[in-house]
Amino acid sequence: MHATAIIVAAGEGRRLGGSTPKTYRPLCGRPLVLRTLDQFFASRTVAEVILVVAATEISRCESLLRQDARLGRRPWLLRSGGSTRQQSVKSGLETIDSETDIVVIHDGARPFVTPALIDHCVEAAYEKGAAVVGVPARDTIKVVSHDRWVQTTPARRFLWQIQTPQSFHRAIIVEAHEQAARQRVEATDDATLVENLGKPVFVLEGESLNIKITVPQDWWLAEMLIREGKVS
Repeated sequence: MHATAIIVAAGEGRRLGGSTPKTYRPLCGRPLVLRTLDQFFASRTVAEVILVVAATEISRCESLLRQDARLGRRPWLLRSGGSTRQQSVKSGLETIDSETDIVVIHDGARPFVTPALIDHCVEAAYEKGAAVVGVPARDTIKVVSHDRWVQTTPARRFLWQIQTPQSFHRAIIVEAHEQAARQRVEATDDATLVENLGKPVFVLEGESLNIKITVPQDWWLAEMLIREGKVS
């Protein structure tokens, strides 16, 4: 089995604030993107990593990666992303080599994913075709209209908050993105595109600390988790 990871880090991170894109901001002394890469290079199933960043940041990111002693000679490739996350993933898919069996897609702003979770997700996709990680919803979720009236309340026992990584047989995820491009469909995650193909997607239980850093409160929580030794 040959697994390739696509890590998407092409967003501007405007909700976090500051002049430096969050991808490159030091999180307790180590840039966010490097913390995420550390986890994938510690995985036993991922053979190579494709990092997708904004076209304007290719030079900055390449310098950061080449100068980092911890990465050493790890196999990584840089690719410029598009104007949306979905376009950035598709750009990464166009880079993978023909030896790849499994594609694992991950948000660059989730630095606390564990290598064990990555491996479990890759192995589940190899067996089942498509696998994502998530956690059961803890709060009641309501479907609300544009003018703020409750439409319905789905049973919480059926609701999961889906995270990344998300892993797929290469042929499935490539076909899903090609169909979405033809139909001009935009989705919030890659699993939705696979569902639109009529393919089943298996859900693995994820990790509550596998947070996505989006707003200032997330950054504060991430720093606290590192300082207290709750994450690696």
